[in-house]
Amino acid sequence: MTGNGDTAAAYDRLETGFLEVARNTGASTAALYLLAPEEDVLRLAMLFGAPLDFIEPWVRVGLAAPIPVADAVRENRLVWVGGQEDMARAYPRTAVALPYHFALAAVPVGADRARGALLLLWPGTHASRITRRRRDNIVSNCRRLTRLMEEEDDAGRPVGTPARPRVLSADTVRTGRSQSALAAEDFAERLPGGCCALDLEGRFTFLTSGAAELLGRGAAELLGTRPWHSLPWLDDPVYEDRYRAAIVSREPVAYTVHRPPGQWLDFRLYPDASGISVRIEPAGTGPRPAPVHGERAERAAPARAGQLYQLLHLAAALTETVGVQDVVDLIADQIMPAFDAKGVVLSTLDAGRLRIIGHRGYSGAAIDWLEEASPETALTPAGQVIVEGAPLFYSSPEEMERDYPGLPRMTEKQAWAYLPLSVSGRPVGCCTLSYDRPHVFAAEERAVLTSLAGLIAQALDRARLYDTKHRLAHGLQQALLPHTLPAVPGLRVAARYLPATRGMEIGGDFYDLVRLSDSTAAAVIGDVQGHNVAAAALMGQVRTAIRAHATAGVPPDQVLARTNRLLSDLDPGLFTSCLYVHLDLARRCAGIASAGHPSPLLRLPDGRTRPLDVPPGLLLGVEPDAGYQVFDTPLPAGAILALYTDGLVETPGVDPDEATAGLARQLAGAPDGDLEHLIDTVIRRARPARQRTDDIALLLLRTVFGEE
Repeated sequence: MTGNGDTAAAYDRLETGFLEVARNTGASTAALYLLAPEEDVLRLAMLFGAPLDFIEPWVRVGLAAPIPVADAVRENRLVWVGGQEDMARAYPRTAVALPYHFALAAVPVGADRARGALLLLWPGTHASRITRRRRDNIVSNCRRLTRLMEEEDDAGRPVGTPARPRVLSADTVRTGRSQSALAAEDFAERLPGGCCALDLEGRFTFLTSGAAELLGRGAAELLGTRPWHSLPWLDDPVYEDRYRAAIVSREPVAYTVHRPPGQWLDFRLYPDASGISVRIEPAGTGPRPAPVHGERAERAAPARAGQLYQLLHLAAALTETVGVQDVVDLIADQIMPAFDAKGVVLSTLDAGRLRIIGHRGYSGAAIDWLEEASPETALTPAGQVIVEGAPLFYSSPEEMERDYPGLPRMTEKQAWAYLPLSVSGRPVGCCTLSYDRPHVFAAEERAVLTSLAGLIAQALDRARLYDTKHRLAHGLQQALLPHTLPAVPGLRVAARYLPATRGMEIGGDFYDLVRLSDSTAAAVIGDVQGHNVAAAALMGQVRTAIRAHATAGVPPDQVLARTNRLLSDLDPGLFTSCLYVHLDLARRCAGIASAGHPSPLLRLPDGRTRPLDVPPGLLLGVEPDAGYQVFDTPLPAGAILALYTDGLVETPGVDPDEATAGLARQLAGAPDGDLEHLIDTVIRRARPARQRTDDIALLLLRTVFGEE
């Protein structure tokens, strides 16, 4: 056990190493992500060179998220994004939220397995292509960080994910710099116009008297404030966006602003790792033909640029959700942190009652109580917003207590935002964000949350439709595949079917095992073209036809030939590959016929594994009079015959023969023992958990002569 002091010291050493990596690579911004324990989530641990709110949408990142740091960890490789064009092409969601010029590298941190990722950003002036020297420099510095973490592990001080990210300043990496503050101030005062400085958070840290005069406020009033907060004529997201562009791109930014009643000011921003130096000069008076932005009278306060970009990012993320659970996870992982909420409840309207389909940050008792409420009884604010279609905001328990006595105590929260979810005027549910302490909802925050509710409603409606189709497809698929495989003396069998992870998750892959007698059996595997209900229906017909011909006692070539003629007569417009194996366990041999299907693999008792040279025939349904050949092979005791569909081996850009050889190596290297464990090992190694564009079916047959 290590104490808090040891943990803090370990973090201090990691912090020093992290800053050294930033300095050695010349990065203007750096972020360290660590894998959360027991979760497929990356959490931001350290940040240098940018304020935290810039990276707020990515403080917590799912490993499946389409962003560079997740790709770096998931694929264990360096990810390079050379500029805005590369970002828009490879990561459009991130490009929407960060429309600035910069180069980026994401590198996995860890030796045998990735423990996190290092994110490095360079100014927009950086070369868009990464050289071998630059790549080696990044990777070697990342390895130093990995070794540092391993040293802490060996010393019994493992570095975990912190409760809050550490935001480090440029002062931490400045060593040996001394200057006279008075001399610097005198120098700035002598310059014409005005000068001021902003920190990375956008707050004034220094103003000359000339700058204060041009801005129309005293230095004491402005220090520690943000320009767009303390100067009404700068309260426009356009000007905040200029500041964000300077911070992210590290490039100078210039613009002209109208200061009422009639003066124009030129602003020039010069950023570095510690903040921004600003030069302010008069640009004349009177009207201008095309000002950047004029005086705005009696207008509601605009949303901040950061909020607008965050809303765009969340909108893009919502368009990528597929099922209801995806929507729930996105709200919990990205929308909650974006608005600093500590709890969420997502409810849908089902037969006149609220049904909670997802929640975070609530006790089971509170959820059970809310689950019982009905919108007609108006027992909850969620029911009210669904009925009335207008959001409700409660900034404190006292406010809610007046309308709903006892509810604050039940939910154990201190502030709430109830957002109605409706599509084309039709209510579909309610999204409730809650806070652990009182929270004042400003007008602009209410506007952003209300807009976001509409996007959530659209995503949720699509997701519910998808889930309904998925349940239908899954039920049909399960009905068409065998529920159990028969016991055959002298044979052990294991089978797996994995649907594609996109679309309706229904396809035409199938397998079967038919016991023909006490010593013979037929094994079959096939793949119908397509991933839809028609493919699944045809799969059922093919499986039934093959089973009928097999039980009639015809040889393998005739089983395929007769099934082929049947499909040609039906003319379904879809083709089918199929592999049929006749197992004669008394004679310890097998006869195999193929209709354009991948050849099976045979693993011998000594572990040697090879694909069998089964003559490929035409796909079923192509030519009515097609003939098929039988390939005979011996089956020694302890041999394993592997039948599989192409989804297990085919990968874009990979030669099919190389992929098959790779599967053979995986089967050869899999441990002996339980066949169920072996088949799971083979699938996990050949197809790690990730997006699958095709179905997978795998059937393993092991001979166990003399054990029955």
